[in-house]
Amino acid sequence: MNAYAAMKQYQTVNVNAQVSEADPHRLIQMLMEGGLQRIAQARGAMQHGNVALKGELIGKALGIIGGLRDSLNADQGGELALNLDRLYAFMQDRLSQANLKNDVSMLDEVAELLREVKAGWDGIRQS
Repeated sequence: MNAYAAMKQYQTVNVNAQVSEADPHRLIQMLMEGGLQRIAQARGAMQHGNVALKGELIGKALGIIGGLRDSLNADQGGELALNLDRLYAFMQDRLSQANLKNDVSMLDEVAELLREVKAGWDGIRQS
């Protein structure tokens, strides 16, 4: 995992948190939380017809998912890392399509996928 890349991406999306003190596992959690927040905010902006804000928030969500992709380590993660990379690429595509088509259901789809990945990631810490 490239924790530095994850931390750098997290800082660029202006999410408030103590990034400098977080361990790599927590950094990924923070990225996922930030992504879910931006998607939810974009959903609200979309529903209220605020095109500029919707685009900005989807852009931030795309950046966060890009940070998640950058943090993957295919050498250590093997097939799991490759599958996550494909899933993150799919999420990025769906977010772009949601932005172009003004489709709330696509935002919801990505949020649900990200919640599932986050639940698995959160479970790692507990075990």
